[in-house]
Amino acid sequence: MLRPIQHIFLPKDYPDLIAGLEHPDDAAVWKLEDDRALVMTTDFFTPIVDDPYDYGLIAAANSLSDIYAMGGEPFLALNICAIPPQLPTSVASEILRGGADMAKRAGVVIAGGHTIQDKEPKYGLVVIGFVHPGNMMTKSGLLAGDVLFLSKPIGSGVVTSAIKADKISATEARETIEWLKRLNKPAAQLAVRHKVRSATDITGFSLLGHAWEMAEASGVGMIIENKRVPLYPHTEALAAQWTFPGGGFDNAEFFGPHVTFPEGISKETQLTLFDPQTSGGLLFAAAADRAEALEMDAKEKQIPLWRIGRVTDGEKIVII
Repeated sequence: MLRPIQHIFLPKDYPDLIAGLEHPDDAAVWKLEDDRALVMTTDFFTPIVDDPYDYGLIAAANSLSDIYAMGGEPFLALNICAIPPQLPTSVASEILRGGADMAKRAGVVIAGGHTIQDKEPKYGLVVIGFVHPGNMMTKSGLLAGDVLFLSKPIGSGVVTSAIKADKISATEARETIEWLKRLNKPAAQLAVRHKVRSATDITGFSLLGHAWEMAEASGVGMIIENKRVPLYPHTEALAAQWTFPGGGFDNAEFFGPHVTFPEGISKETQLTLFDPQTSGGLLFAAAADRAEALEMDAKEKQIPLWRIGRVTDGEKIVII
């Protein structure tokens, strides 16, 4: 009889595993010394855009994001790649070139990897980084009164679904795609400089899903101001046409009971807040007495950042 995996790897048996299966965090963390720990993650997915080079860039940026969400700096990566046998070699090469170029931008060395044949392309990275244990950001570090910040707009699931359905042109989607190719490195460095202790990156569980993960892990609630949440171009119009990926409905069903919406907010707006993201931004919380300095620092360094709400001592996420 197979035992549940969490019963096999007990935290008390591995005291240097300071973030692992028992935590809801974005990456595993292994303490090496008092001032240094390894942080490790992996992620991969099927294409969400038509251009293979862009796909490689986005997939690599998405994989690296988990390291940044923990407050770490990535330095080494391995490719994970599934290629259909009928796919032209030139296409596979462009995917890998995109991944390599994004890794280079991040100062990361791709040291190898593994490729298999599959019916549908899949690409991503295994990534290893370093983090100072004292700078580590986790999902469980929220305190009532903290100010919530978001470093990228949302709506990529809506836009990429529209691309697949031919509801949006390549030109119209270009700005969103450029956002997906942005590293979360500047936002993470900003957060670490200002002693942020709680963060996550917004991916498949949506803004509200990942926000609830943080709130639940920290034993707090949140107030999120809907009008302060930035959207990618065309998201609102496409949402009005119900151009949503299936994962958004799953997110709404699973996380919906933990969210309170005001009367009069449309179903389209609600589903947009549950929209699965790819290579999304960081959601993090700064102490109230540091929030203004953090915003000024972001402005001076031209780091995109939106103040979207605050942490409360409640038990739900409340949208206002």
